[in-house]
Amino acid sequence: MSELQDLTALIRANTPLIVIETQDEVRVVQLFRQALAQVWRALYRWSATEGLRRLDMDREDPPEGAPETGAALQAIKAAAQRGIYLLLDFAPYLEYAGHQRQLRDILQRRHCQPHVVVIIGASVSLPEDLEPLAVRFTPRLPDAAALLKMLREEVAAYPAENGGRRVEVDTDAAQQIIRNLAGLDLVDARRIARHLIYDDGALGPGDLPQLAKLKFELLGRGGQLHYEYDGTRLDEVAGADRLKRWIAQRRSVFTSTTPPPGLDPPRGMLLLGVQGCGKSMLAKATAAGFGVPLLRMDMGALYDKYHGETEKNLRKALSAAEQLAPCVLWIDEIEKGLSSGGGEDGGVSRRVLGTLLTWMAERKAQVFIVATANQVQDLPPELLRKGRFDEIFFVDLPDPDTRVELLRLHLARRKLHAEAFELPALAAASNGFSGAEIEQAIVSGLYSAYADNRPLDTDGLMREIRATRPLSVLMAEQVQALRDWARERTVPAH
Repeated sequence: MSELQDLTALIRANTPLIVIETQDEVRVVQLFRQALAQVWRALYRWSATEGLRRLDMDREDPPEGAPETGAALQAIKAAAQRGIYLLLDFAPYLEYAGHQRQLRDILQRRHCQPHVVVIIGASVSLPEDLEPLAVRFTPRLPDAAALLKMLREEVAAYPAENGGRRVEVDTDAAQQIIRNLAGLDLVDARRIARHLIYDDGALGPGDLPQLAKLKFELLGRGGQLHYEYDGTRLDEVAGADRLKRWIAQRRSVFTSTTPPPGLDPPRGMLLLGVQGCGKSMLAKATAAGFGVPLLRMDMGALYDKYHGETEKNLRKALSAAEQLAPCVLWIDEIEKGLSSGGGEDGGVSRRVLGTLLTWMAERKAQVFIVATANQVQDLPPELLRKGRFDEIFFVDLPDPDTRVELLRLHLARRKLHAEAFELPALAAASNGFSGAEIEQAIVSGLYSAYADNRPLDTDGLMREIRATRPLSVLMAEQVQALRDWARERTVPAH
């Protein structure tokens, strides 16, 4: 059924109270006007500035009386002709007991024609006594045609405000902008489109990163999602050649609106590995490899002491990620937010796991999950079974060639010439080091060299490496147990 048909059915059923949460009041009012063509009712709109005003399909009558809320409700109650009453600014007044009583009297009319009361607002919280009487109606989000129409309107309006200058439009970029505006209502989509147009008088490929940031600022306000502004390119990650090829093979399918026959878009991967070996960098590089924004979910921020709120927070975060699609959703250290058993937290972790697994199985949006974990024994078996992720990669300690590449990368980032160092000898000495430990050895070497007022050289860096006890030595048993577990169960990233 169409949106208009759904709304018309509610009116025909004489639904006493309809709640619509939206910022686009104009569109909702127009939708009710269109409904009058199929089911006749007297249509009124109330606002805090104008009071009650009779609407028809194509015109508005002058306001009827003062905008005082109590008087408006009394007028609705006294009206003999059944009508539809759109209350635009009424949500803040619902907390008053007198208004609640008047509304119940209107909704429970027994001896006269029933009214349909519609409360419209960006956020509408009903009192407990009214909630059972209400039906919540969610307007459908604008489709690509509506977004294209809106974009054309904004492009056409620009010259009148900018001395006749026309907007420079890259057609391909405009199509991508429309695609990325999907998931927003028309008010927010128009706001972002105007920002992009009026920023430089053009719509081009350079607007896409800014669009992603603006969209996140609208949707990611709960604190559970973080937009990762500083990305990492795949060529900035040492090693992991197998994983890089895997991403490159799937990029075109993931970003395509019409995947090739027989191929489903990639859905996600789990990165297991030794701490400090680059799982976080690979998560960031995956988003860069796909050419889409990266969102990081803070599992700790999901948890709330009140019953049901944690699951609600997770659903909101996942919904926001879907609206930001196509994107990569990075769930860092996922084992810390999901329990593999026990009921120490009252079952919250198990409910969170169930919510996450259901969403992973049923989602339609182009959200690619990258989950990272250090402690495989803490992961619930349900998460590891085949089908949850496209692949499970193991990020092991770097081999000699990768350690040479890591040394070269970290030296270059600190404006040091790698050619001045004996990289093979340093790589051999750093056997068992993670990428993070190699980086810290260089940092420590730089501090020592600065304190001695000398440049860092191979000997100085070698001393720092030999003075370091890597995690593979400090926690040898745990690291080896993880590597043994992964050997036959996962795909090596390198």
